Order: sequence, then structure tokens, then C-alpha cells
Amino acid sequence: MSTLRCTPLRDFHAAHGARLVDFAGWEMPVQYHSILEEHKAVRRAAGLVDVSHMGEVAIEGSAALAYLQRLLPNDIARLAPGGVLYSPMCNASGGTVDDLLVYRRGPDEFLLCINAGNIAKDLAWLREQSAGFAVTLADRSDAYALLALQGPRALEILQPLTRSPLAQLRYYHFCEGTVAGTPCLISRTGYTGEDGFELYHAPDAAPRLAQTLLDAGTPHGMVLAGLGARDSLRLEAGYPLHGHELSDEISPLAAGLGWTVKFDKGIDFIGRAALQAEKLNGSPRRVIFFRTGDRRIVRHGTPVLGATGATVGQVLSGTLSPILNEAIGSALIDSAATNQPLTAEIRGTAIALHRVQPPFIPLKKSP
Repeated sequence: MSTLRCTPLRDFHAAHGARLVDFAGWEMPVQYHSILEEHKAVRRAAGLVDVSHMGEVAIEGSAALAYLQRLLPNDIARLAPGGVLYSPMCNASGGTVDDLLVYRRGPDEFLLCINAGNIAKDLAWLREQSAGFAVTLADRSDAYALLALQGPRALEILQPLTRSPLAQLRYYHFCEGTVAGTPCLISRTGYTGEDGFELYHAPDAAPRLAQTLLDAGTPHGMVLAGLGARDSLRLEAGYPLHGHELSDEISPLAAGLGWTVKFDKGIDFIGRAALQAEKLNGSPRRVIFFRTGDRRIVRHGTPVLGATGATVGQVLSGTLSPILNEAIGSALIDSAATNQPLTAEIRGTAIALHRVQPPFIPLKKSP
């Protein structure tokens, strides 16, 4: 058996009662006490999540922008230094190699944040596509720990610990500063649908910083939150997870992320021809989101049945929404079945899947 990798906060998690599980080859906290209560705390106050397993890749050089414009379907040229942009990264057939965040640190200096389970695959792809471009690529994944402070009270908790004027930091922007004396890239981003910040910092500083944030946040109702709550929060917000709502076979158009594909940016980006054809002809399959009116969770891989009882797709993600108190999820279905009544079977009982345009609940992000 392969050895699980650990973040710099592994002992911190164990000391605070975390249940540790294998997640993408990492030993990570799925929960501390209750996924339900951790989820609710993020929606009502704040939660602190260790996401140090995420990968980081530095891209620099005179052709860095041209390279990223060719690599990604979103328009990286719109980013000024200090800006962050979400983008899929597509293959030639329009499928999604990964989805990621692009940080522009300078005119020719970028940082990508990529999914933990895709680090090796992404690095190989990034290097392969860099041929002919005057760029340098460096895997910086081991140089960063990453803490996500998420929730409506995140600003109130974090501001006393830094001189950086966080109220002036707009959503999907970042600054360089210190938090409780720790140098950080402070990013107003997150994966929960709430306001919040993600703090990139040196791994050896992570335990002290996490404890400082916990001490500062506890009086405000902040809790430690594991990957269980992170997943239910992102699904409630309608955010995709690579390997579920996005994959090598699921394009951003099929996933409902057409706004990330900029056909008019004047660059022949990877996958452009296939995505143009898909836009013209329509996606043969589409990702939909659903709620059930029932607490029984419809699990990943469950067949989705159409009006005649024939299988028209399968569930991609499923969980219990602690806010709605019912099961929610996503599914990949045949486009021809989009307007049909849909059901899934759970232990012999047919459960109706009621289509929803996410997010499932009203969300208020930062300015």
C-alpha cells in the first residue's frame, strides 16, 4: 500500500479530534465533530479549512501570458496584477483536464492553484504544452500551505491579525502581506459560496497560524471544518468538483460553465475547435443540479431514469444540504432528457429529482 501524504497540519488536526481519511492520496480531516454543524457554522459565522493538499505551479517568462492564453479558454489578458481568474483547462477534444485559479503576480509572473488529485497529470500537461514558449514552470506545491477562512464573519476575524486593508480587497483579488506575523498571499476567494479568504504561506508556519486563527475566530463562532463540510458547501453553492461535474470527458459547456470559454479573445486556445462545434451543435450530455424533497442521499454513480424508466444518465455528486434539510446533487444526463421528469432509485424506492438552477440557497459573497 502506498503511504498517504500529510499536510503540515496533520498533527494539529489529530490534536483537535479530526477523523482523518484518504483523500486523493492525502491523509486529510473529513470532519472534527459534525459535518452538519461545521457546514452550518460556515454559513452563519465562519469555518477554517486546511486545503494545503492543493497544488501550486509558478509560471514566469516573457511569453507567460501568451502561453496561458493558448493553454486556457478563459481570457487571462483581462487580469491585472493582483487579480485572480477561474478557468477550466481543456484538452483538444474540449474535455476538462482540470479547473484552476490563475493568480497574476506581475506582468510576466503567474501562479496556478490546481487540484490535489491532478498535480502530476497537470504538471505533465503544462510542460508538454509549454514547448515553443519562453516560459519557466516550477512546481511550488511543497512551498505552500493553504488555509481557507470562510464565512460571513471571516473579515471580522482576520482583519485584526493583519495590516492589509482587507475591506478594500475585492472578490477574486489578492494582496501580499502578513497575518499574525506570517508572510501570506491573502486571496479573497473560496470554495463555499461565502465571503472569505485563502492564505498561502510557508508550510512550517502553518501550525502556529492555524492555532492563532482558531483562537481569534472561536469567540466569533468559527469552527474547524473538514473536507466533508467543504464538499457539502461547494455543492450547495453549485460549484463543480473535477472528477465529478468536470472531467476529461465533460466539457465546460456541458457543465454549464460557458462563461469561462472566451471564443472572442482572439487566441486559438486548446480545445477551441471542439468547443465551438459543441456550442453550435449542442452538448450531447449536460450537467444538471437537483433537489429531492427527501433526506435520503442519492449517491455518485446512481443511474438517473427518464420518463419511460430508461436510464438517461447518472448522478455525479450527492449529499444532504444541512440548510435545506434535504438531499441535493448533480447528474450528467442526455440532453434529450433535459425536460423529462427524472428519478433515481434508492433501495427499491423511486426518488424524484427536481431540477434546480444553483446555487441552492441565497449566497452573499464579498463586494
